[in-house]
Amino acid sequence: MSFFFFILAPMAIAQTSDAERLDLDPEVIENSPVLQRWLEEVPDVLDDIRNDPSFKTRVRLGYSQFSDADDSSGVQIGVEDIFLGRTGLTLSGDYQASGGDRSGGGAELRYYLLPLGNYVNIAPVLGYRQLESEDYSIDGLQLGGRVMLALSRTGAADIALGYSRVGVGSEESGGLFSVNVGYAVLPQLRLGADWQRQDAEGEGENRWGIVLEWLP
Repeated sequence: MSFFFFILAPMAIAQTSDAERLDLDPEVIENSPVLQRWLEEVPDVLDDIRNDPSFKTRVRLGYSQFSDADDSSGVQIGVEDIFLGRTGLTLSGDYQASGGDRSGGGAELRYYLLPLGNYVNIAPVLGYRQLESEDYSIDGLQLGGRVMLALSRTGAADIALGYSRVGVGSEESGGLFSVNVGYAVLPQLRLGADWQRQDAEGEGENRWGIVLEWLP
């Protein structure tokens, strides 16, 4: 018993002292991890705001449709912005499969140049992508850029715009413009929509989709 007394007594005295200094009931401090953290060391709130990401990792599953053909509906899966440490570098990947010999997919590295806590951010994009349709088949190096508009720091809503070239340095290349929108319906579940414009070999196609997004 004396052993536990010598361990617990200083903690009780410290909590009593903090409670008197803050004019709070000791139980309030004991039940509040935030207060305990602030009493141990005042955090750098500005640094947290600047570096805590204003957008979240999203796992996506949904429906995909090319607008210029009746038999080109299918599914799409993907994951957006897996953060690699506490840096602006993220990994993303996606795949779409539709009827009519249409498919596409790839993996991207994005490096967000502004503090992650910003409501607006921009990122160059480097990756590999494949685009397949009845008129062309392109795969290879992908280079481009992306703009992220985080309408809520909790991941409740955001808009992303992107443009890239696919097959850079090869004989065949194409352009890909995309718009992604997401809105939370539950704390960890969002309803999303996306639109893509593919241009290659003098041909252009539009693809749109409706997806469910899970925030891990």
